[in-house]
Amino acid sequence: MSLDVTKIRGDFPILARTVRGGRPLVYLDSGATAQRPRQVLDAERSFLEQHNAAVHRGAHQLAEEATDAYESARARIAAFVGADPGEVVFTKNATEGINLVAYALSNASSGCNAAGFPGAERFEIAAGDEIVVTGLEHHANLVPWQELCRRTGAVLKWFEVGEDGRLDLDSDPITPRTKIVAFAHQSNVLGTVLPVEELVRRARAVGALVLLDACQSVPHMPVNLTELGVDFAVFSGHKMLGPSGVGVLYGRAELLAAMPPFLTGGSMIEMVRMEGSTYAPPPQRFEAGVPMTSQAVGLAAAVDYLGEIGMDVVHAHELELTALAIEGLSAIPGVRILGPTTTEDRGGAVAFVVDGVHAHDVGQVLDDRGVAIRVGHHCAWPLHRRFGVAATVRASFHVYNTPDEVTALVQGVQAAREFFGVS
Repeated sequence: MSLDVTKIRGDFPILARTVRGGRPLVYLDSGATAQRPRQVLDAERSFLEQHNAAVHRGAHQLAEEATDAYESARARIAAFVGADPGEVVFTKNATEGINLVAYALSNASSGCNAAGFPGAERFEIAAGDEIVVTGLEHHANLVPWQELCRRTGAVLKWFEVGEDGRLDLDSDPITPRTKIVAFAHQSNVLGTVLPVEELVRRARAVGALVLLDACQSVPHMPVNLTELGVDFAVFSGHKMLGPSGVGVLYGRAELLAAMPPFLTGGSMIEMVRMEGSTYAPPPQRFEAGVPMTSQAVGLAAAVDYLGEIGMDVVHAHELELTALAIEGLSAIPGVRILGPTTTEDRGGAVAFVVDGVHAHDVGQVLDDRGVAIRVGHHCAWPLHRRFGVAATVRASFHVYNTPDEVTALVQGVQAAREFFGVS
C-alpha cells in the first residue's frame, strides 16, 4: 500500500497553520507529542456532546452509552496490540502505568493490600533482589525502579550502551536474583530498537518478569504484545495521534489477577464494609475513581485511524524519512548523529549535536524558520552523560511528515552553523 501523505496531512488541522511570522509549520516533534487528526477530535467531541456520563455507574441511557463506548475503546485498543480486553488497564499516561506495576510490587513485598490475592508472592521484592534496566531508558522507566529499590532494599542494575547506540548485550547484569527486567522497545532519543525477544529469553531463564516501555514503538510500528512474550507493557495516547491524559498498561491476565492494587477507592471494589473491602477483578481493580472516558474514546479513534493506514506502512514511511535525515545531516560538517546511522533496528527519532553550537541555539534557529524539534536531554540524562553531551537536538517523525520537511530540517541546521559562524 502506498501512502498518500498529502491526503493524510489534510486530516490534521494544525498542520495548515503558520508560525513565526507566516512560516509554514514543520512539526518534527512527534516523539514528544503527536498531532491529532480530525477523526480523533470528532470522536471525542461526539462522545462529549452525545454520550457523556459516568461509566459503570447509573441505570440511565447516557450511562449505558458511555460505558459501552468506554469498553468498546478498550477492546479496540487491545486488538491493536494483540491483547485481550481484560489485559488492558487505562491509566493517565505510561508513567503512571510503570508506577502502578512498581508500587504493586512494593505493596506485595510489604504485605500491604496483598492479602486475598493468591499468587501475590510472585511480586515480592526482598533486600538484595535485583531490578534490571538499560542505559537507554527514559526517566519514566528508571526513577520508579530507583524508588522501588529504595523502598525494598533491592539493587538496580543495567545494560550498558555501546558507541553505536545499541545495547551492549555482553554487559548483561541479569542473575538468578533478578526479579524484573524493564526496558524500552525503542529509545526515545536515539531511535534504537532493542532486541525484545532476546531480552525476554534472558529474563525467562532466571524467572524474572518483563516490563516493556512501548511508548515509542506502538505508535510507529506493528507491535503484538502477546507474541513478544512480555509480562507488562505501557504506552501513551498522546504519542500515537490520540489525546493526552490517557495511557495503557498491558498485563498478562494471570499476572493482573494476582497483583494487588496501586490506587484504591471507588470503581475498583466489589464490596465495602467498615471492616474491610473486596476488590474487583482486573482491569477495574486498577482503575480507581472516574476514568478518562472521552480520552479513551479518542485513543480508540486514533487506533482505528492508524489501523486503516496499516502500521507496516507507517513504519516504512518513517524509516524513509529517517534515512533522508541521517543522510542529509551526516553531510553537514560538524554534525554528529548519536545512535545508529542506518535504519536497521531503529525507528524515526534522530538525535544529533552540532559542534560549536549549543543544542538550544540550534533549536532557536530552527524555530525561527518554522521547524519544531526537541532540544535538551529528552528525559534521558544518563544516556546523554554516556555520550558526553549535555543536550541534543532531536527530530522525530510520524505518518504526516514529508521529505520536504526533512529538507527544511537539514537546511535549518546548516543555517544555524552559518549564523553562529561555525566553520
